[in-house]
Amino acid sequence: MNDKYQPHDWAPHERPSLPGSPSTPLHSTPKRLAYAIVGIIVALTGGLGNALVVANLQYLQGSLGATQAEIAWLPAAYVMTNVSMNLLLVKFRQQFGLRAFTEVFLVLYALVTFAHLFVNDIESAVAVRAAHGMVGAALGSLGLYYMIQAFPQKWRMKALVLGLGTAQLATPLARLVSEDLLQIAEWRGLYLFELGMCLLALGCVLILKLPPGDRFKAFEKLDFLTFALLASGFAALCAVLSLGRIEWWLEAPWIGIALASSIALILAGLCIEHNRTSPLLITRWLGSGRMIRFALGVLLTRVVLSEQSTGAVGFLQGMNQGTQQLHTLYFVMLLGSVAGLAISAMTINPQHLLKPLIISLALMAVGSIMDSFSTSLTREPQMYLSQFLLAFGGTFFLGPTLVLGVSGVIGNPRNLVSFSVMFGICQNIGSLLGSALLGTFQVWREKFHSAHLVEHVTLFDPQVQARLQSTSAAYISAIADPTARTSQGIRALATAATREANTLAYNDVFMVIALIAILTAVWIAGRATWQWITTEPVAPFTPNQPIANSAQPSGAQPT
Repeated sequence: MNDKYQPHDWAPHERPSLPGSPSTPLHSTPKRLAYAIVGIIVALTGGLGNALVVANLQYLQGSLGATQAEIAWLPAAYVMTNVSMNLLLVKFRQQFGLRAFTEVFLVLYALVTFAHLFVNDIESAVAVRAAHGMVGAALGSLGLYYMIQAFPQKWRMKALVLGLGTAQLATPLARLVSEDLLQIAEWRGLYLFELGMCLLALGCVLILKLPPGDRFKAFEKLDFLTFALLASGFAALCAVLSLGRIEWWLEAPWIGIALASSIALILAGLCIEHNRTSPLLITRWLGSGRMIRFALGVLLTRVVLSEQSTGAVGFLQGMNQGTQQLHTLYFVMLLGSVAGLAISAMTINPQHLLKPLIISLALMAVGSIMDSFSTSLTREPQMYLSQFLLAFGGTFFLGPTLVLGVSGVIGNPRNLVSFSVMFGICQNIGSLLGSALLGTFQVWREKFHSAHLVEHVTLFDPQVQARLQSTSAAYISAIADPTARTSQGIRALATAATREANTLAYNDVFMVIALIAILTAVWIAGRATWQWITTEPVAPFTPNQPIANSAQPSGAQPT
């Protein structure tokens, strides 16, 4: 074996728990504080790029002269590349080391962000977002590694919670600052800010480097075939979920072709891995009952979290509320996310990892039920409490979820790549699936309620006739022709009916989200109760050093 791949002679407290992780030497208090600050900067940098784009899609659509379907490719391209990068990133760290991993991907991120300033059409913008997806996946784990260095060994789980959850603050932060950035240099103001954050993060990691870790030859030739198949398959699936409700599921032929191709490619990649001697993905472990239940729980929770982006924000924007009117609501969301993150870090207990999940789902269910009583007069102040609860639950569940899943990796480090890929896929696909299903459900229910309302709007109804006359009378000063005034009044009635139909449809969406959250919480509680009755303990997990997962939520939202 080459000398550079020989393991170091680590002291017991310094030894990396897994290949590709940094060592954990003792640090002074000022240096730990410096590691924490750099970790926050890097984690936010990795999430802000996509969050700024998602928060300003309508503005970018006008700036780039794109249609709604074309502009939807920007966040889709990010997730398409982000979702599969863990297949290569874990082994990259293991073979080439953390310093190469840090510097290569941050320099690449700076170059890609700089290229954003020269984007003039939708095609180049999509290409740049795809590159951002690859780099953003690397920065997630990098921020987590820095946060790990900031805490002593007994608080490593708190570091994992903070490192993983900090990236979730990017979305509410982007919504808060994006309007001011647009005033600096229009849409280029967003990318100037992103470039500044990237250069700041690059300077920080060059000045304060991570401790070295063990290196060994990790890549095999067949790994790249698996990556090509699975990455292509998941990219096609992400495209379908992102564009399906915009171009509509049964109307665009390419959606069916892409969906069929994604299934074939993913199955081909999994078949190769299932029969390999040294697989990249441990399919038998991923197919175990425990991991399937874990994946399903993460997926359902991410679907519930779509309430904020697809539900509440979409509803208020449909009520003609702009960014300025929603500024305070975004601040409340940020406070909820920070509170959930802080309390999760303070209260996480390896012996009781299911309780935070149940509490998170219960809080999100309460918030969704509160929103389900909205009317066309509802505005952001009426949603402060419900959105605070949803934002709190969205960060409160993350740390315990990762710790719960990672306990199966510590015993067998070969499962590291498999777990990283599965967790990243569940996060990203869950967010896209939630937006796709809930958005489709909202459109379907709006058509249902609209048909029901219009059916009862007839000129033979005295109340409708009186409403039409009062509406038409409002245009007397502007329109002299009585027939034209009546036509304008009819259009105003139709607009009011559509608004009410949309309100009822969003209420249905909120109630469905609450139902999913309640059923998921009941399922997890039932599982925990069954384990307690059968004296099957939940595997305790006291890590020497948590695993850095490089996946980003969307939020998906990323997440």
